Amino acid sequence: MHNGINMDFLKGKTVLITGGTGSFGTQFAELLLASSSVRKVIIFSRDEFKQHRMRERVKDAKDRLRFLLGDVRDLSRLERAFAGVDIVVHAAALKQVPALEFDPLEAVKTNILGTQNVIDAALNQKVGKVLLVSTDKAVNPVNLYGATKLCAEKLLIAANSYRRTTDSPPCFSVVRYGNVVDSRGSIVEVIREQKKTGVITLTDSRMTRFWITLPEASNLVLYALSTMRGGEIFVPKLLGAKVTDLISVTAPECKVKVIGIRPGEKLHEALLTEDEARRTKSDERYFIVEPIHAWWNGEHLKKLSSLPPDFTYASNEVKTLSSRELSKFI
Repeated sequence: MHNGINMDFLKGKTVLITGGTGSFGTQFAELLLASSSVRKVIIFSRDEFKQHRMRERVKDAKDRLRFLLGDVRDLSRLERAFAGVDIVVHAAALKQVPALEFDPLEAVKTNILGTQNVIDAALNQKVGKVLLVSTDKAVNPVNLYGATKLCAEKLLIAANSYRRTTDSPPCFSVVRYGNVVDSRGSIVEVIREQKKTGVITLTDSRMTRFWITLPEASNLVLYALSTMRGGEIFVPKLLGAKVTDLISVTAPECKVKVIGIRPGEKLHEALLTEDEARRTKSDERYFIVEPIHAWWNGEHLKKLSSLPPDFTYASNEVKTLSSRELSKFI
């Protein structure tokens, strides 16, 4: 058991993580190796230096960790990598919003076409489960990154229609969450870097965001993998925080310079659309969005509660972390 999640379903399984050298992939691989009896954990990514650094960092007493170089843009490489794999966690993506606004086709090739390659390789190799790691920016997207992740979600969920029966593999589902505290390239990392100059740049003082820790993200993925039937979007119940509070906690001695909102940036983020909320079930820790496809059978979710009419789930409408709570959170 890990945080109330029975991990027996991982016994003897081979788990592959695309984009596995990122902050989430590293954390999740460490969790799998330390807390489960997986047969093998495979890190699939395109940066050999990051693989080298991860190989030095991650403790693997039982020699279960493997590294494969490759790109999700390459279907034949994915098919070879997926041979004998039971579970794929698809976390590979291009994510930097300004860069993707400048080079949009590169985002399409990796985030959309790469996801379709993952789907095709999983179908061809009869992988048991595929779980996409998505983002709040996929909800009512205003930037290209969010739009490509929305497309990736749609592709993955629709891929369940290729299954012969609702019980045959692979099954495809999605997890969607907000900003990861202290992940590589996160706002916390940016603030700490700018702190050296004595000036922190802020786009808008009203801005709020959802926040999740890496352990919480890993728990969400474990929960989804252990319960998914194919077609669900799993969303954690997160707290929000004002970016101004984050700056005051992280760099209280620094001046703040307001520079204006950037292209492709929202004041507030959402984790559910209004349409999704009407077909969402709720348990103690997570929301589960049911698909609208004819093949879906949601009998196993009937005991969970539905959301009230006109429910919204945005970072400025949820409970906000106080400065004291935020300090502990970080």
